[in-house]
Amino acid sequence: MNRRTFLEVGALSSALFVSGASARAGRLANDEIAIACLGTGGRCRWLMERLAKIEGTRLVAVCDVYNEALAQGAKLADAKALQESDYQKLLDRSDVDAVLIGSPDHWHVPMTVDACNAGKDVYVEKPLTHSIKEGERVIAAQNDNSRIVQVGTQHRSMPHLNEARDIVRSGGIGEVYKVRMTWNRGSRRWKRWDYGIQSSDVDWKAFLGSAPDQPFDQYKMENWRFFWDFGGGIFTDLMVHWLDTAYWFLDMQDPSTAASIGDQFASKGLWETPDTVQTLLHYPDDKLQAHFEGTFVNWRDRAMIEFMGSEATLYCDRGRYEVIPEHKSKAEARSRVDGDGAKGADFYNKVDGAQYHLQNWVDCMRSRETPNCPAEAGVRSAKGAHLANKSLRENAIARPNS
Repeated sequence: MNRRTFLEVGALSSALFVSGASARAGRLANDEIAIACLGTGGRCRWLMERLAKIEGTRLVAVCDVYNEALAQGAKLADAKALQESDYQKLLDRSDVDAVLIGSPDHWHVPMTVDACNAGKDVYVEKPLTHSIKEGERVIAAQNDNSRIVQVGTQHRSMPHLNEARDIVRSGGIGEVYKVRMTWNRGSRRWKRWDYGIQSSDVDWKAFLGSAPDQPFDQYKMENWRFFWDFGGGIFTDLMVHWLDTAYWFLDMQDPSTAASIGDQFASKGLWETPDTVQTLLHYPDDKLQAHFEGTFVNWRDRAMIEFMGSEATLYCDRGRYEVIPEHKSKAEARSRVDGDGAKGADFYNKVDGAQYHLQNWVDCMRSRETPNCPAEAGVRSAKGAHLANKSLRENAIARPNS
């Protein structure tokens, strides 16, 4: 079924969470789920704080190759939680049911595959993959081992975005031919900070993993998202959230081409990836174009997505949506505001998408139902971001199979 046919079928119900009372063979509702946390840097610890609020879960182990991150993660886990620098030792344990992965991007697929093969369920931060070629491998590991894998694009679990999706799928804004996405931040990070990280406190070889051998660098370690060996910059760190939202709303296929530009205006000499980017993704099978712009030098428009339909435009961010009808359109003007932050804010004060998303993961570990963002969805959204980076780095129009 293509996207146009899908829209004509009408609105589908938006089940945010799958009940643990599902009849499939899963964990009982009162069974405790023992979770090991891999890569306990800042993002992982932020997720650990939310996971600890979910009834029936225990954070029984932590793992990091940096001693300080390991110690900080241990403070958020059980009092007697295991502490390891080698994640394989935790996967070998029969008393670990699942893993939370917050490592740098280049470790996402290796850790996820190893965890699935060890019989563990997985919550893994986005982007799921560090390259297009990793996609088939991680999907196979999930499916061959019948594992619950939730990728951390949490928009799929946010109530207001589920409602907004139903508006689009029911034809409430007409035919959508263009999607506009932004993620802009005004940063003041433009110096090479001394983080006080000593090489003696880091297993640098383990941090590198599949990355090329290179000297220890505390700046790269703290800012890995902006170095190609470990991350993918703005496209894979930020755009991937909205791209995943668009795929989820519109049931889109892969783009046929990507045309990107970017530059280092403020970050020159610090980052490898640009601090300012744009890309245009073409989806001819869906009669659709998607445009993204992102920067770290200005806050204008912040983080938002607009679905530009023939009858209305749907604006969404992490705390609200608005339907803005076209001139003389019969579309209904409506809105919903769940958050109390500024319009377009990265993080609203009251809409905690990660909390919803983690809850969905836990519920699905009990029911064995498919979570809101399984590996297949994570691979697809990451593929679009990788294609945008391919165009950027080659300074040419990129195609999936080129």
